[in-house]
Amino acid sequence: MELSPKKSINFDDTEIAFRNKSNGELNAAYWLFKIISSNFLTRTGPPVANFMLNIGLPIKGLIKKTIFKHFCGGETIAECEHTIAQLYAGKVGTILDYSVEGEEDEQVFDFTCAEIIRTIERAAGDPRIPITVFKVTGIGRFALLEKLDAKQSLTTAEEAEFGKVKQRCEKICRTAFDKGVPVMIDAEETWIQDTIDMLTMDMMRLFNKQRIIVYNTYQMYRHDKLSGMITDHETAQQEGFILGVKMVRGAYMEKERKRAEEMGYPSPIQPDKGSSDRDFDASLRYAVEHIDSLAFVCGTHNEESCRLLSNLLNEHGISHNHPHVYFAQLLGMSDNLSFNLSDAGYNVAKYVPYGPVKAVMPYLFRRAQENTSIAGQTSRELSLIIKEKKRRRL
Repeated sequence: MELSPKKSINFDDTEIAFRNKSNGELNAAYWLFKIISSNFLTRTGPPVANFMLNIGLPIKGLIKKTIFKHFCGGETIAECEHTIAQLYAGKVGTILDYSVEGEEDEQVFDFTCAEIIRTIERAAGDPRIPITVFKVTGIGRFALLEKLDAKQSLTTAEEAEFGKVKQRCEKICRTAFDKGVPVMIDAEETWIQDTIDMLTMDMMRLFNKQRIIVYNTYQMYRHDKLSGMITDHETAQQEGFILGVKMVRGAYMEKERKRAEEMGYPSPIQPDKGSSDRDFDASLRYAVEHIDSLAFVCGTHNEESCRLLSNLLNEHGISHNHPHVYFAQLLGMSDNLSFNLSDAGYNVAKYVPYGPVKAVMPYLFRRAQENTSIAGQTSRELSLIIKEKKRRRL
């Protein structure tokens, strides 16, 4: 691999950021973010939309043509083909993410497992889909994982149920190994995360000996996750497998703090954003320094962290397209990061959620709320879109 030339990335280059969007798509994004910028609509929209869907009012088409179209690839893998091609035209890969969640039924878990395997099979041999992903709560009951984390005794039936969860997890990861397609296991709430971590480490022991296949996710807004990542890396080195790391800041902060307060235990969340930023950036430094035995996906919409990783790779003489380093963002957000990084030769992929509109609604509502709760996210997206509209004279 050749080392890409060192050049400063301009994350304000909207021509590159929106090169893959037509004028119509750019205008649609403008109006969507204008609507999302209204806190009132973001708060009241989800319950109203859910109510209308539940009583059978015909709003599915409207949702699919607006917020769903912006943040999701489609309802099926086949419907994601346009997005896959559009992203790859800008040298950005796709992470197919079957985003159905909150189910409780064993038949649904079996179907979800089979669907995740279909994403891996679709990705096999296609450089446009370099990584896949799943959530353990997609293939197992939340309350069961919660009981395991709490170290409570399981009934005979629950033991058998958890055996099925482990079988599904191994079946997914074995398919990933056989097809040569890396798979990330997402982080979830702290009160089920120890069980997820245990499952994921076991999968790495099985499948990460020769090459990177399985990644665990470390939420750096937790005050214990930087040290946990380092400890896991030491374990991996001792036992002879590659540690797969996806570092993110995190996605459940308000819920975590509320539960800790209600149940009277210390909050697992960092005391402030600066502490999360510090640990996230420290995780990047550690990962770059151990690039031979640790592969990582930098999952962030934070411009400074993206710039830091870019600089670290240059400082350590690591090629921009090193197979152990990926940047990742969500579809419909931070195109200025994704496409400018890919234009500079870095490995970049977008999470592309898909699934039935009604089943994906919880994901869509979180995206809308995230854009309003993250300081400046919506205004940043809007300002870049406006800048590109002016450049195009729209």
